[in-house]
Amino acid sequence: MTRSTPHAPLPEALVRRLADLLGEHFTVNATVCGHHGGGGMRHPNLPPQAVAFPGTTEEVAAVVRACADHRTPVVPFGAGTSLECHVGAVAGGVTLDLSRMNRVLRVSAEDFDCTVEAGVTRMALNAHLRDTGLFFPVDPGADATLGGMAATRASGTTTVRYGGMRENVMALTVVTAAGEILRTAGRARKSSAGYDLTHLFVGSEGTLGVTTEVTLRLHPVPEAMAAAVCAFPSAGAAVTTVIEALQSGLTPARAEYLDAVQMGAVNRAFGLDYAVADSLFLEFHGGPDDVSRQAEALGELATANGGSDFRWETEPEARDRLWKARHQAGFAALSLRPGAVPWSTDVCVPISRLAQCVTETRADLDAAPFPGTMLGHVGDGNFHAILLLNRDDPAEMAAAAAFDARLVQRALAMDGTCTGEHGVGLGKQGALIDELGGAVALMRAVKQALDPDGLMNPGKIFAAA
Repeated sequence: MTRSTPHAPLPEALVRRLADLLGEHFTVNATVCGHHGGGGMRHPNLPPQAVAFPGTTEEVAAVVRACADHRTPVVPFGAGTSLECHVGAVAGGVTLDLSRMNRVLRVSAEDFDCTVEAGVTRMALNAHLRDTGLFFPVDPGADATLGGMAATRASGTTTVRYGGMRENVMALTVVTAAGEILRTAGRARKSSAGYDLTHLFVGSEGTLGVTTEVTLRLHPVPEAMAAAVCAFPSAGAAVTTVIEALQSGLTPARAEYLDAVQMGAVNRAFGLDYAVADSLFLEFHGGPDDVSRQAEALGELATANGGSDFRWETEPEARDRLWKARHQAGFAALSLRPGAVPWSTDVCVPISRLAQCVTETRADLDAAPFPGTMLGHVGDGNFHAILLLNRDDPAEMAAAAAFDARLVQRALAMDGTCTGEHGVGLGKQGALIDELGGAVALMRAVKQALDPDGLMNPGKIFAAA
């Protein structure tokens, strides 16, 4: 999406009202607005006309009410790490940057939960929890804000054991499109009281309201951890090993796949010497005996599937190096084509179909007129392709779009989804219709009911009507 015409200026009365409310924490500076445009990869930068930096839920509500009075769009903004231009200001308006709302409000160690403001990042929360014996496990790689992770229903490397945001968000404080403050649930571990409003907002990508506080499940820090890298003769062999492990009752905390091309890029980027082959990055959590037992059992499965060069790491520093290589794999991929623009896309399929889907996608990528890599969270059936493109070559960009469309259709034909964790944003609106059909009309009806003027992050998930 690009803008063909500039937006009408913000009403002067709105600018004065927000400046009076927030003082130096409100700006129309073009550079600041440009940093909030959500561009990157194949998406254009779509900056807002102003940025507000509220410090409390009440200030968020006041900003939303002011924008509602002037029929001005509002775009919630966390860390800006989303990949489908979720925070681009399609219709202009005011971006709500929640970075000042970075307080851990409560930790209840005896209840294994906490409440944080939306601008707290996952790494900051875990640093705060360091002396409690608890941690928050959801790890999408980027140091995203927890409000943003809730809004995009994030998951990541640990989902196979701990679940994603869907399983770990207990309650939210939300500012509605009308500027009202509501709490979606209490702290009880279960409830049958009415609609599940919490999970209506989790994954809504800021289109229904602004999340300002998040109550989260916490988990005990494991007594022991062991991580490993293992090389395989093919993608199918690597993925089959994970499937067989899960079918055997093993519970890896992480089960990540990187293809041979990606492993070569990781070696070059980080000065490592892993085998340049389809590989698994694995981790087990638990008691020492249980970790050893599961690691041994998985090693036997890997060997039976042709796995080799098994490297186990138990020391924290070594495990951190291993997972840094995995988390930074996207940046490493750029070394394959300096100056290229990355196009990262993802799908998710039932694990019984994963080996086939990965193998067919790798063959499709090998035939493409551009380099690319594959990696993913194969323990839950989710994988990514990173395409490295010349943005100035229309034929190459068209070939990338065609590849993405084939990948989505392949996943849908296997009863999968067009996106396991990136979300819809701007990039997968057509794929959402292909996947859910008439259910998208129901989503539109929910949007209309909660945001009748269409001011909350307009143009995302589905195009404005």
